[in-house]
Amino acid sequence: MAIVMHTCQLGNKMKKQSGFTLIELAIVLVIIGLLLGGVLKGQELINSAKVKNMAADFRNVQVYIYGYQDKYKALPGDDVNAQANLGDTSATNGNGNGRIDGAWNSTTLTAESLVFWQHVRMAGFAPGATVVAATAPYLPVNADNGRIGVQSGQTASITGLRGVNIMCSGGVLGKFSKQLDVNLDDGNPTTGSVMVVVDATQGTSSVDGATAVAPTALADIDDNDFTTVCMGF
Repeated sequence: MAIVMHTCQLGNKMKKQSGFTLIELAIVLVIIGLLLGGVLKGQELINSAKVKNMAADFRNVQVYIYGYQDKYKALPGDDVNAQANLGDTSATNGNGNGRIDGAWNSTTLTAESLVFWQHVRMAGFAPGATVVAATAPYLPVNADNGRIGVQSGQTASITGLRGVNIMCSGGVLGKFSKQLDVNLDDGNPTTGSVMVVVDATQGTSSVDGATAVAPTALADIDDNDFTTVCMGF
């Protein structure tokens, strides 16, 4: 009889100890909520850092151009006396016509838009490889690994975009291009000094330097679209 009573008492204790109480469940849910909040906040900080990095690209290119002009009285990429100015016979001389010829994303080794990076790097304004090439590590990229580049405002880019020089940044997610336009211009991708075009396919920019393309309206830019952002200055 004593054995039966002890067994029953043990069984009752096990029943009472099984499962979670409401307080325990609440604590678990709070912990999960905090973890998810931390992950989301972390992603938000990463995205914010990317946009700031991309915005810095646009500002830095202007510094490179104005700094080079002030130092050598010539445009980087177009400098006809680059070898003498930079003190390096491996530098590629430009044609000296007063503009940066070639598309911003050209892969032609003699294109001034590609040689531009050699000149500003040899002059000490920008870091990076100085042997002109159409591949990494020479080609500069943005925070999303999309190519960036500069060209003359006389070269085809986005319809209505004005500027002596144009800088473009490709492979930018739509959600980032919208933020860039707000940070750098008027928040409208079809007006102002910053314009945006949705790319037809990932990795291939719609702004090719051959024919000017129309900018994409804000309502037509999805957060997950790949875009090219160009700025005139």
